Amino acid sequence: MRKIIVLSMITLDGIMQAPGGPEEDESGSFKYGGWSAPYPDDVGGKATQEQMKPADLLLGRKTFDIWASFWPEHADYWPGINDVTKLHN
Repeated sequence: MRKIIVLSMITLDGIMQAPGGPEEDESGSFKYGGWSAPYPDDVGGKATQEQMKPADLLLGRKTFDIWASFWPEHADYWPGINDVTKLHN
């Protein structure tokens, strides 16, 4: 059986928002996007290392649309990303 691992950027008050910039997702007039970008990764970049392992991706529509143009141009940064199955709703 395969594991399902969820990566969510969520504030203590329950706001779930992408780690990019304020302009990344302004739905609902939310203007504070990118709040997690200034905070460094855990010691040794363990979270980033886990994210870079080969896997299949299950994405929401907005997230898929944001990343779709990134993957083909950044295979050197994320080896194997163009080979994984990407599922979206």
